[in-house]
Amino acid sequence: MLSLALTLLVLALVAALLGFGGLAADFAGIAQILFFVFLVLFLISAVASALRGRPPV
Repeated sequence: MLSLALTLLVLALVAALLGFGGLAADFAGIAQILFFVFLVLFLISAVASALRGRPPV
């Protein structure tokens, strides 16, 4: 999922360089949403692992 967010971010940068402002904003918005979803899922996974008593990897 993080790779999809990074891909959309790169597409947004390319679109912005080519002058497609609206498309770049859409790609950047989607990439931002995916990044925060990834971050929340990571934190949930870390907390669940800590509560089970497993050492961090």
